[in-house]
Amino acid sequence: MTGLPLALTAFGLMLAGVFLRVPIALAMGLTGFFGTWYVMGAPTGPMAQLKTLTYETFSNQGLAIVPLFLLMGQVATRTGMSSALFRAASDWLGHKRGGIAMAAVGACAGFGAICGSSLATASTMGQVALPEMRRRGYSDALSTGVLAAGGTLGILIPPSVILVLYAILAEQNIVTMFVAALVPGLLAALGYMVTVAIYVRVSPGAGPVAPRRPWSERWSTLAATWPVLAIFGLTMGGIVGDWDWTRPGDQALFTPGEAAAFGAVTTTLYGATMGRLTRAGLLESFLETAKATGMIFFILLGAEVFKGFLALTRAPDALADWVLTQGFAPMTVLVAMLLCYLVFGCVMESLSMILLTVPIFLPVIEVLDFGMSPEAVAIWFGILALIVVEVGLITPPVGMNLFILNGVAPDIRIGRTYVGVAPFVLSDLLRVGLLVAFPSISLWLVALIG
Repeated sequence: MTGLPLALTAFGLMLAGVFLRVPIALAMGLTGFFGTWYVMGAPTGPMAQLKTLTYETFSNQGLAIVPLFLLMGQVATRTGMSSALFRAASDWLGHKRGGIAMAAVGACAGFGAICGSSLATASTMGQVALPEMRRRGYSDALSTGVLAAGGTLGILIPPSVILVLYAILAEQNIVTMFVAALVPGLLAALGYMVTVAIYVRVSPGAGPVAPRRPWSERWSTLAATWPVLAIFGLTMGGIVGDWDWTRPGDQALFTPGEAAAFGAVTTTLYGATMGRLTRAGLLESFLETAKATGMIFFILLGAEVFKGFLALTRAPDALADWVLTQGFAPMTVLVAMLLCYLVFGCVMESLSMILLTVPIFLPVIEVLDFGMSPEAVAIWFGILALIVVEVGLITPPVGMNLFILNGVAPDIRIGRTYVGVAPFVLSDLLRVGLLVAFPSISLWLVALIG
């Protein structure tokens, strides 16, 4: 057995391992290792490959961004930034019907901009916003549903760890991926707010009106969000802005790695100077960052081993040739891939899905004629894949964010969360359709800045 049949068989065995609860990193790594052994006919081949592959993978300077952004998110979680964001948003929007739920979406978007993790955003904002929504008489379904959906903004609004890893895997510019994700991320937040507005009109008792706050309180709580605005503005503005008007186009203040270091340091300094970050909290942030980094790097190594095996079989090229010879419409192939992400979301977390599928799907997508350059197609596909992965995080019955909210509020039956999140899943699917039909939504800001 060789070529595409061998790769498909190996892929099936790897998925079987995942279904049997084998860690995804181990499943990909073992499949790639023994597949390479089978192709080369001796264990010395994959052993030599693994020796060099490990160094090549982890010597990539772009990966230094990952632990730095993770540390930034860990520290931000412990310094009260999420509480400040929610208070400001609720003071400005709470007097509207469903306004506290809309405020939760806005706070999730703001916190996701400095956190970069969906699960952390859902967990943190659940602890901050859920008690307030329940106190104000919001239904359990709407309260947990909107927070589960809002949590997904953590991986879509840049900076995002998954965007960094996709850029490295797809050999795209990290800054370009950040820029491309910004408009779809803001569109997601707007879509969730519109969904809340419709929800509370269909079910008026789900989101009652809160008292209107005085203007002095609104401005005061808004001013308290300055650390988030400053850190996000300088971090993102530093890597995409043009800071030398005499030499337009090439004078960014930071490289992505420097921006990540700046964000981590400034977040830590803010927490320390304001007395909100204790020594124990800082140590816990370092430990959690180390654990998450180790997990991500292990998955990345497994994905690279599996990718090396696929390269030996030439399966991605063979699959691309087969798709071309069958004459499938490019949009048909794209929709089929996005449906695969929805299915994989039932058994995998987002990072694993991206690292597993991109080496297989991207070569196929790049040879199809979408009327764009291969680079533009890779950027567009990356944003679409990230959004559909995000949908998997809130799709019943096994969306990870749903279980996070259930852990925050175990007295709320998870069935109520399933009911509450359904309109937000529909909002996501409509947004995916819009971005598929109009690629320029993801690409126009890239073209403008580039």
